[in-house]
Amino acid sequence: MGKMGLQAIYPRPRTSIPDRQHKKYPYLLRGLDIKRPNQVWAADITYVPMPHDFMYLVAILDWFSRFVIAWHLSNTLDGAFCVEALRQALRHGQPEIFNTDQGVQFTAQLRQRWLLF
Repeated sequence: MGKMGLQAIYPRPRTSIPDRQHKKYPYLLRGLDIKRPNQVWAADITYVPMPHDFMYLVAILDWFSRFVIAWHLSNTLDGAFCVEALRQALRHGQPEIFNTDQGVQFTAQLRQRWLLF
């Protein structure tokens, strides 16, 4: 589309914009053999179109089972809804690795401290 100068009618919100001031963490999953539940959890945010707007959805899933452990909806990208989803997920266990795209919702100081289980 870009080569032809075309754009989507509804541009996607930019939900994975890293904050340059936040520490960047190494990618720990390359070559990792995932053998058991709660070894690796992953979280990501997407948006859900609504008739007049959209909502943000954060989902946390276990990479071994591929089950969604927790999810939460919000009408803003404020990071509190990510913390709420993590709080729900921790009722099911504790991961050895929590993987995200390192967007600002997951790298803010408050959430980093909260993740130190």
